[in-house]
Formats: sequence, structure tokens, C-alpha cells
Amino acid sequence: MAKEKEKRNYNRRYPKEYGVLRTIFHMWFVLGVVLPFMLIFFDFKITGRENIEKHKKTDKLIYTGNHVSYFDPPFVSLACLRPIAYMAKKELFEGGDMWEFFVKTLGAFAVDRTKPEIATFKTVKDILSTSWSLGVFPQGGIRPYGKLDDIKKGFVVIAKHSKADIVPVAISGFSGYPKLKPFTRQKVRIHVCKPISYELPTDEIIYEWCNQISMNAEYENCIPIPDSMKEKVKASV
Repeated sequence: MAKEKEKRNYNRRYPKEYGVLRTIFHMWFVLGVVLPFMLIFFDFKITGRENIEKHKKTDKLIYTGNHVSYFDPPFVSLACLRPIAYMAKKELFEGGDMWEFFVKTLGAFAVDRTKPEIATFKTVKDILSTSWSLGVFPQGGIRPYGKLDDIKKGFVVIAKHSKADIVPVAISGFSGYPKLKPFTRQKVRIHVCKPISYELPTDEIIYEWCNQISMNAEYENCIPIPDSMKEKVKASV
């Protein structure tokens, strides 16, 4: 009996997978599907795009939002208007449902949240060698509104390894998935924050990310101020 064909492991993706056709499909999905959906079901407003306008399309950027729902990746892509490949938990690639189709087709790649893999760093390097950007959610999973704590350091490790600046994207106002009742719209605000240099110390990057998210999404920042930033923060108050 012939061996059953081995399933592909989507933790490793290559530059050729992020060519013109997938880029066109990704942006068509954002503007042709996500935008109309948002207009019908959400009273939404996007601000802060000027913070990334000066960056050339070839700049390496990692877009990092707070994580409140499965809608966050399209929210971030719509806010930034860039093709973004998202890190996604490996279970989403094994579900056999619509989420599996979308994460594969729209360019996401699988990660094992219990252990780092060399393939992850290779995939990140390949993605950032194309016209695409990277998308990561530093909270490590969907979390309720309220406070920012226990932020995973992996996004900083990836940024430093890739020499890519980090752009926080603050999502506020999301209070639950729409019940498919058109024009009963909940208010959602998405703010593209100022890029954070990957050259900063790790603790400063994490604090600055939390600070920008908390200010623009009305979170409590529970991350302590690094000693190296205390004078700067004190002076700004």
C-alpha cells in the first residue's frame, strides 16, 4: 500500500509564496471583503497611518497588535494597508474548517507556541525579504480587555534577529462578534502607533509597546518601567 502523502508543515514558507498573485489576493481580500464587512457591522475609525507613511514599502516592519478577537489580523491589515503575513498557532492549520483555508491562503505561517523552531526564523527572514511585512500578537493569544501583562518576548527576539522595527497597532472598542444583524454597529477604533526601534533594549521595547497600546486602546499597563527609562518617563509626565 502506498504511503499516505505527508501533510505539509506550514511553519516553513518561502519567498516564492509571497509573489504578485498572493499579494493581489491578500489586498483584494482586505479591501474587497474586510472593508465592506467593517462598514456594515462596525462603526470604525482608523488613525495613525501617518506614522508609517514615511517608511518605504521595502522597509522591514513587524506589525504588532493587542489581541482581542479572531478579527484582529484583518483589522491590522486594513489599518496598515500592507500585505502582512501573520504568525498563527499551528492548530489553526489543522482544523479542516474555514479558518484553515484563510490562514493558509492569506499567507500566515504556523508556530508552535510551546517551543521555538529554527524554521520560524527562516520563514520570517524569507517573508521580510519580499514586499510583505510580518504580523505578530505579543500577548500570545486572544486576551480580554483590561490590562497588559505577561507579554511574550518572542516578538522582540524576532525583531532583533531580523533587524526590523516594531509597529504597535492598538485595537479598542471591540465588545464581541457581530450577530449578523446589519447596521447594528459597534464602535471600533484602530490606531497605528509610532514604530519602535529594534535596537532598543528588550525591556524598553516591551514597555514602549505596552505604553503605546495602553494609551490608545485604554488598557492598564502593568509592565514596570525599566530603570533605564525612569528619568525619561518622569520628565515626560
